[in-house]
Amino acid sequence: MKKSLLFLFCLASYMLNAQSYNSCVDASNAAPVTVGTYSVGTINGDIPPSYCIGNGTNVTGGEWFKYTTTTNYEVTVSSDLVANGDKDTRVHVYKGNCGSLQCYAADDDSGVLTGSNTSSYLSIVTFNAYVGETYYIVWDDRYSTGENFIFTVSESPIAPPPPTPPVTFVSQNINTPGSYDRAIVDMNGDYLDDLVTVNVDSTYFDGSNNVTVDKPYIFINYQLSTGGFQKKKIVTTKPDFAPSWSLAAGDYDANGYTDLLFGAGNGVTFMRANNDGTAYTEISGPQNVFSQRSNFVDINNDGYLDAFVCHDVAPSVSYINDGSNNLIFNNTNGLGNYPGGGNYASVWIDFDNDRDIDMFMAKCGGSPERRTNQLYRNNGDGSFTEIGASSNLADIIQTWSAAWGDFDNDGDMDAYVGSSTGYDHKLMRNNGDNTFTDVTSGSGVSTAKIGHENVPLDFDNDGNLDIYSNGSVLFGNGDLTFTVFNSLTLPSTGAIGDLNNDGFLDMFNGNIYVNSTNSNNWIKIATVGQVGPNKSNINGIGARVEINTANGTQIRDVRSGEGFRYMHSLNTHFGIGSEATINYVRVYWPSGLVETINNPTINSLLVINESNATLSTPDDFVNNLVIYPNPTKDVLHINTLENLQDAIYTVFDINGKRVLNAKLNSTNIDVSGLSAGNYIIRIMSGGSIKSQKFIKQ
Repeated sequence: MKKSLLFLFCLASYMLNAQSYNSCVDASNAAPVTVGTYSVGTINGDIPPSYCIGNGTNVTGGEWFKYTTTTNYEVTVSSDLVANGDKDTRVHVYKGNCGSLQCYAADDDSGVLTGSNTSSYLSIVTFNAYVGETYYIVWDDRYSTGENFIFTVSESPIAPPPPTPPVTFVSQNINTPGSYDRAIVDMNGDYLDDLVTVNVDSTYFDGSNNVTVDKPYIFINYQLSTGGFQKKKIVTTKPDFAPSWSLAAGDYDANGYTDLLFGAGNGVTFMRANNDGTAYTEISGPQNVFSQRSNFVDINNDGYLDAFVCHDVAPSVSYINDGSNNLIFNNTNGLGNYPGGGNYASVWIDFDNDRDIDMFMAKCGGSPERRTNQLYRNNGDGSFTEIGASSNLADIIQTWSAAWGDFDNDGDMDAYVGSSTGYDHKLMRNNGDNTFTDVTSGSGVSTAKIGHENVPLDFDNDGNLDIYSNGSVLFGNGDLTFTVFNSLTLPSTGAIGDLNNDGFLDMFNGNIYVNSTNSNNWIKIATVGQVGPNKSNINGIGARVEINTANGTQIRDVRSGEGFRYMHSLNTHFGIGSEATINYVRVYWPSGLVETINNPTINSLLVINESNATLSTPDDFVNNLVIYPNPTKDVLHINTLENLQDAIYTVFDINGKRVLNAKLNSTNIDVSGLSAGNYIIRIMSGGSIKSQKFIKQ
């Protein structure tokens, strides 16, 4: 009797609040506990569903309290109070809904008040509680003195919980022998991404001759339409130069099988696939090229794939396709021509939306002049002008590569300029007038890891471009801000493509890293160009692909060689989120042809062939457009610029070769540099096109 009176007397000094409940369901229907003091009498309710600390020995009941919050708090639940004397308590904290509770926190003997004992057996548990979650505080009766006590609840504000990534990745082992740079790219023309590794130093013991011989190989895991891979080792001649710095891929001889470019520290090797993809011819030149990033691209826009290789210690070099499957070395292309080199990663993009391919050169090392990034604008006539300074892209940060994409979905390419030596990444917004604005502040990109690899993509298929940056994933919000995740299960470098044909992008670097996917919709597109002069290369490299949905327009450029070292898929991937239809897919081919596919099937591969595109289109532009004089000697005049917003003009010769290309900024078009003859001028504005013939005298 005295003991009961003493307990009641001690309680009188506390303000006691709501009672406990005998089950999770009862507690869930009651008001939650808040800051204050609460009593636990006889423990005779439901036992906990599991034990977050210790075990269930002697447990016959539990008492339940619900906790929720409208602000994120660090919550402390404590029975470590003078009033509890020699009590022995145990507490569990669960998260979730009744019937599916998860252990979240617990404590048995963390108290400090000992009463008449030599040790404290009271409980103190602290946990983070977040808005939108429900928590249950449960006391059990494991101990004989574990009833008739009080406890307190206190709160301290905390930051919101870290966001959950929209997708994750699972690492899987795969048999991929090889020592050098890896690629995810279609190697056999079935539009499925394959895995490629290269080995140039493999040796085998030849028992018959009792000698060791070199047997280099290209190892390909061909993706099967039924799932999985078919492994094939193709023994090759030992290349003069290994892909120790970069690997690029493209079908430069247009036979339907992908060729490879090996960029080494002292030269360049091409491995050309034969006409059934079962063997490769090794082609190397004598030039000493300290290769960095390499690309396949049609530099002179004659319909044949050329190659471009960044040079570390001298001006960059190109290999021009002569139309007969020969790549001719050329060291006077004027692109990346700083005498001391510093050329680390070229990426070919149409930044000014005039439908020809431009180039950004990431620079690194040495003096400020050597490491100043460059932007080369295609003049539309086969020449380029360097405009890094005037465009605001002439940065001197140590840049090994840049990710280019439309990060705000406004129809032009922005740039994420990655840093390799300090957390000074830059995000540059395209202003649409050949200039860029630094929007790094507030974008979130500064927390991304530093390194060499920066690639644009849409990992979660929500329709907003993301960035892979040296193991970090910057998930785009569509407004030039990003949510950065630095601890996903991804390597710091690797190749990117769709390895299980599910429309979500995976990674490869020794192991494969499979995208967990979500419910978002998608489309992927394979561009197949025509073969021959004045057409587009067979891969469609350099093409602009755009799709339009109810949410707006997305754009991509088809590129061979992004980031610094690896080769990524040549298929073009678009996520469309919850959109169930695509209004159209449009391809602006390097040849100048334009092709539109209306209402394509979503969640599938769309193969677009340039052979279905035409130069002439219905005259739905403006009926009163007049071009004069015709014939002309120097200048074509247009009678009006009305309704010609953001228009682009292109001039083709009689054979269909594009000879001029630029934005239409005035009513005068200078054609004085053209040879005498017949031409076609085409003017595009939005989705409307008008073509007319004219004679140059």
